[in-house]
Amino acid sequence: MRYFFLLLATFLSVGCGTPAHFSATDLTGSSIGVDFSLKDTSGKQRRLSDFKGKVAIVFFGYTQCPDVCPTTLSALQETLKLLGKNADRVQVIFITLDPERDTAALLAQYVPSFHPSFLGLSGSATETAAVAKAFKVFYKKQDGTLPGSYSIDHSTGSYLYDPAGRLRLYLKYGDSPQRIAEDINQLLAGK
Repeated sequence: MRYFFLLLATFLSVGCGTPAHFSATDLTGSSIGVDFSLKDTSGKQRRLSDFKGKVAIVFFGYTQCPDVCPTTLSALQETLKLLGKNADRVQVIFITLDPERDTAALLAQYVPSFHPSFLGLSGSATETAAVAKAFKVFYKKQDGTLPGSYSIDHSTGSYLYDPAGRLRLYLKYGDSPQRIAEDINQLLAGK
């Protein structure tokens, strides 16, 4: 009888596995961030669902952002280095909040300058507003000191989707590449 319970305990511990413990905020089951359709820098319509099979990281920003956007994209670049061969199973998606200035040519130059696999997407002002609203992303133009100049205040987090295409995590601005890589590895492992 003692061996039966030992065998049962071993079976149950192997079958259950260890539960996921994420550093980022767990959004599993949230209705934030529905599928979208925006253009990549070559003019091709891209949907979030195109990236099933990979961990997709969605970040909203703009190319003239002085701090948050380049810092976040640099952290994601470092994250891919830490992932090693698993980096091929991750897609970073940068959605511009400034379609007026962020042309396809500018996005094609800016976004891949952080990593060749990073993808820049854009839409019309109306499409951008709809996608931002679906993700509950705040953004607002702030007039600059020179006529016609402006900056954009915006939300600073990123959204992680698991390979099945489900929203799972919210990364806060400033999360370390090490922690992001650990969370991604858990998602890639099916947790």
